[in-house]
Amino acid sequence: MERNINELSAEIERRIKLFREGMDESAQAYEIAELLEAIREQSKSRFLELLKALPEDLKAEVLSELSKNAQEDALESIDAKELAEIIEEMDTDDAADIVQQIEEMDENKAEEVLDEIDEEESKVLRELISYDEDEAGAYMQTELFKAYIDETVGESIKRFKEMKKEGGLDNAYHVFVVDNKDRFMGMLPLEDLVLHGPNEVYRNILEKEGALTVTVHPNDPIDKVIELAGNYNMNVIPVVDDFDILLGRITADDIYDLMEKQATDQIYGMAGVQEESEESENIIEAGKTRAIWLGINLLTAIAASIVIGFFDSTIQSIVALAVLMPIVASMGGNAGTQSLTVTVRQLALGDIDPKEAKRVITKEVLLSLGNGLLYAVVMGAIAWIWFDMPMLGVVIGLSMVINLLAAGFFGATIPLVLKGLGIDPAVGSTVLLTTVTDVVGFFSFLGLASLILL
Repeated sequence: MERNINELSAEIERRIKLFREGMDESAQAYEIAELLEAIREQSKSRFLELLKALPEDLKAEVLSELSKNAQEDALESIDAKELAEIIEEMDTDDAADIVQQIEEMDENKAEEVLDEIDEEESKVLRELISYDEDEAGAYMQTELFKAYIDETVGESIKRFKEMKKEGGLDNAYHVFVVDNKDRFMGMLPLEDLVLHGPNEVYRNILEKEGALTVTVHPNDPIDKVIELAGNYNMNVIPVVDDFDILLGRITADDIYDLMEKQATDQIYGMAGVQEESEESENIIEAGKTRAIWLGINLLTAIAASIVIGFFDSTIQSIVALAVLMPIVASMGGNAGTQSLTVTVRQLALGDIDPKEAKRVITKEVLLSLGNGLLYAVVMGAIAWIWFDMPMLGVVIGLSMVINLLAAGFFGATIPLVLKGLGIDPAVGSTVLLTTVTDVVGFFSFLGLASLILL
């Protein structure tokens, strides 16, 4: 049963109290954001009223947790000076996201906000928002726990305590070791420091035990971030420049968000829709994106119909062909989708490279050939018994082998070719593949029927 605004508001008050008492602060911020979203559905004005009434430090966390549409409502209603105060409470990666969103809505307001922020922090945010959304630097957080190579564990822990006390670092699970020029030397889990005495020097620890030295450059594609996180089981990745100077880190929350976004983009892309359009409250915008791909799909369907038209006399002579045609096309389409989905996903995860095209294509063709032969026998027997025409069984069997072979070949080839051309293989692959399997399926089935049965 949907709760009314008064009940939701009372629950927000309770959560604020828990937050002030230090009770799982991140969870409280998330819960309050969810409650505000529910209120927004009933009253946008009440949503904004309650959001503005939150304490500044809590307001910053809640704003980060809100959906994009709710954030836009909030950013439009809050003036530049207050936004600057909120942003100064955020981690730099979250702050950069908010500033970028303001910039997309109103460039002048974004500039006002940046002018209101501390000069040093404003400089950092300007740099972060200069990166494209598909670059690692766009997700970088500059706050981190750094220790110098010739520093002792005790000295670094003392600085770490001060940082935590002053609220300069919300979360830290690793210590990033650098030399006296801030060049990255390695990363150690924070929990490992308990194994070392306060007088032990980091240089000795690294020489004896080593450290993880995997990094990304701020201009690296986010695909590399996701790949490294998966391959090395990393929940934080250091970001360095061309001279190995430590710039910041990409934290677990952003890595998980990137993984989710990548998977979402693939699912939407293969369906011919865009995430931004679908999440927009503007129905016309969402409909426009879908209409474009439906239009392309209509053209491909017409192409398949033209192929059928070439054999209209054959279909009129043998009505059974009209009954069996959808089976050939459907089997080819499903087999192609299997190959396409596997190839697109492996490309996204970095498990295969376009240079390995021959191996990938060979594997998919062999799998499709095996299934094609199996179901050619099954469907051939069914068609023979169903229509009492032995040669009709031969025709559909041969057609099924041809179409499944084409499905496996093009299901693997299309995404590999698109990737090689620098195009997202998830976008458009399905439409292209459907065209191939329909045209090959109908042409082979009806063509063989014309040659063998007439």
